[in-house]
Amino acid sequence: MITAIVGRNASGKTQWVEQLRRRIASDKLRYIAFRDSYGPSIDGAYYLQLRWNQHDIDAETPTVREKLGPVQDDALLDLFNLRGVLDKYIITLSSGELRKFQLVKTLHSHPQTLILDNPFIGLDAETRQQLRDLLLLIVQEQHIDLYLVLAKSDDIPSYVEQVLDMDTNTTLPLHSYLQQRAPFPTRVLTEEKRQAILNLPYKTNEYHADEVIRMHDVSIRYGERTILKSLNWTVHNGERWALSGQNGAGKSTLLSLVCADNPQSYACDIALFGYQRGESGESIWDIKRHIGYVSPEMHRSYQRDIAALRIVASGLKDTVGLYVKPDEQEKERCRWWMRIFGIEELADRSFLQLSSGEQRMVLLARAFVKDPELLILDEPLHGLDNVNRRLVKDIIETFCQRHNKTMIMVTHYEEELPQCITHKLFLQRHTNS
Repeated sequence: MITAIVGRNASGKTQWVEQLRRRIASDKLRYIAFRDSYGPSIDGAYYLQLRWNQHDIDAETPTVREKLGPVQDDALLDLFNLRGVLDKYIITLSSGELRKFQLVKTLHSHPQTLILDNPFIGLDAETRQQLRDLLLLIVQEQHIDLYLVLAKSDDIPSYVEQVLDMDTNTTLPLHSYLQQRAPFPTRVLTEEKRQAILNLPYKTNEYHADEVIRMHDVSIRYGERTILKSLNWTVHNGERWALSGQNGAGKSTLLSLVCADNPQSYACDIALFGYQRGESGESIWDIKRHIGYVSPEMHRSYQRDIAALRIVASGLKDTVGLYVKPDEQEKERCRWWMRIFGIEELADRSFLQLSSGEQRMVLLARAFVKDPELLILDEPLHGLDNVNRRLVKDIIETFCQRHNKTMIMVTHYEEELPQCITHKLFLQRHTNS
């Protein structure tokens, strides 16, 4: 039996799965949650820049090969293109590579019941289709009961037999669910909120450079692996870029150079806001002050049990966690953006107790809270339901209508791109990576 479990963010999908796991209570049940987090089951401590600071990796850091153990199913490795990363450290995997690793490791245990929570997020279109085909093959050959927990109802594979809709608490055959499913909303942001964003006052300390980003002949290598090779890229003020490419092509690495999270950024010919990196005397924090950022790496770094409001407020200080207490004016600014994203009621709740979708909305509010000149959104709609995806797109489109606002957005779903996109950059994965 193949079942899809769908519903709005915080509709109870995870709680239903936990009840199912308790009811089955078998060592042949396997559950994987794809929530942009390595988690203690994969590796120990993680900090935001560790992926880029490979000189910090010690001898005890496991590789993919070590974590997989004896590999008997070569077809899985070939299907997910993991053979070339067997000797990579787990913490250096890209977001998409990490999901492939988790899937292969779980499938090697030959489960009878398999629960996958958002298995398609972070995967490029080709790999998503390969995964759909593989899951059907596994169910048919091994007679596995498969449960797919999906935030995006349009991710439901065509071979799913029944759909549990947590919003209506009904279980329907797939064709019946598709007939009655609500259409994707065309607009969610209210006109009042749209005007409020457009009427935000401009900051007195803004950068107004024509060239927001300029990279000249930028190359990044880790050992023998080439991630970026001789890249030339210029982003002008007011442009909105869509950044795409296969998993492992270097999209997140490129953004880490812009945000100064990658130590190799200071060895590259990079200028930000008209200032040459490493020559203008500006610190990392001077740079980050003008950038709003959300990414899978950031999501997995937030593992502290603190209130959601403090997570948003950390965007004002460019820290993971909050080490300076915000004043009342700063708190109100955080609440204002939480109202825009429809999550004001979450302000005092623990971040770790929120659903994955609610966490992502909190981190999005964090990216917008300082009204940045450069907005960098790396897979911003991960784990969001249809309504919240439309809401975030509305906010992005409205925000980018304002003067002196530039954006770079990464997504593997073409339909997730807002209408305001003006330019596109596709990164090709190098064969030796």
